[in-house]
Amino acid sequence: MKIVDVRAYPTSFPLPPGGPRLGIGQAVKRDAVMVKVTTEDGIVGWGESHHGRAHTAIATLIQTTLRSLILGMDAFDTTGINARIYKYQLASHGMGAACAMAMSGIDMAIWDAKARALKLPLYRLLGGASRPIAAYAGGVALGYQEPAALIDEAAPHMAAGYTSVKLRVGDTVKDDIARMEAVRDAFGKELTILTDANIGYSIDQVRQVMPEMDRLNIGWLEEPFPAHDHHAYAQARGYGSTPLAAGENHFTRYEFTRVLEDGVITIWQPDLSKCGGITEALRIAAMASAFKIPIHPHSSMTGVNQAASIHFLAAIENGGYFEADISRANRFRDELCSTPWAIGADGFVRPNEAPGIGVEVDEGFLAAYPAIEGPGYV
Repeated sequence: MKIVDVRAYPTSFPLPPGGPRLGIGQAVKRDAVMVKVTTEDGIVGWGESHHGRAHTAIATLIQTTLRSLILGMDAFDTTGINARIYKYQLASHGMGAACAMAMSGIDMAIWDAKARALKLPLYRLLGGASRPIAAYAGGVALGYQEPAALIDEAAPHMAAGYTSVKLRVGDTVKDDIARMEAVRDAFGKELTILTDANIGYSIDQVRQVMPEMDRLNIGWLEEPFPAHDHHAYAQARGYGSTPLAAGENHFTRYEFTRVLEDGVITIWQPDLSKCGGITEALRIAAMASAFKIPIHPHSSMTGVNQAASIHFLAAIENGGYFEADISRANRFRDELCSTPWAIGADGFVRPNEAPGIGVEVDEGFLAAYPAIEGPGYV
């Protein structure tokens, strides 16, 4: 089943004024890169490459360099395809994170095509089983706002069945604590509260906020610092008992090897659209499993990534939460493809049963929403 075509589609849609404000800025649009792989048998697979805030550049890398490297290769040889891209581009010529994100979408699309060819849901091809996966209400949502407004935004999701929620921190320590306290008071001690600073904290702010997180029984503090700031993570570890989480901006198993050696970040969050793809994520999860480290994958923009993440979680032994994107009016979740997932009243999701990732992509949507250049956050 040879690969005969690889296409990348950068796509965007604008957000109305007043979108979520996070540690990385005010959201003004949403970007994504969809990847379509076609085999000689006419099988089509779809994947998502994270935009990297440079979605047209990622798409160009896919359609030029990476496409030419893998045309004619056997789609069932995902290990060989991954190794070829690594040898001839990522390892020898750099491009670092951009290459990892670009190859992620290709790899995901190939896994989708393989499972479709075999008429299997992806989780079965990955060696998993259909089982309930705990989900938390996350995505680009629940940002910096007054506590009352935050509770109003979260309430419908709690009513829908979620028993875990992720709040955005990295604002001021005072305001972050007020928001965490308000959510704890509103929804009770049984709610699992997770937090994400989006690299918005300084060392001193973490020193101040960590004891309060311990008091409020916060489940984790995600990305207080950039991924490469290993010294800061090590220093912060001594400020409290709340686990440190990261991984969405660590690329390939080689960067996670450093995380493992440091022994500081104990919640791993590889993104299937960033880390190198499903093939690489399986290796990262296997490495983590030997040390009893849980995997809670970070979700990217589209329903394709989100559905694939559930299949992945159903196939690994150390799988944790699915990050359910509950952001308002996410057209990449609601319109780009068929229904990617649904939350059950028990707070769990389950993998799709249709062949492949189990979603159908609307190419008309991609034509209607071409790339918008410029930063996604300001």
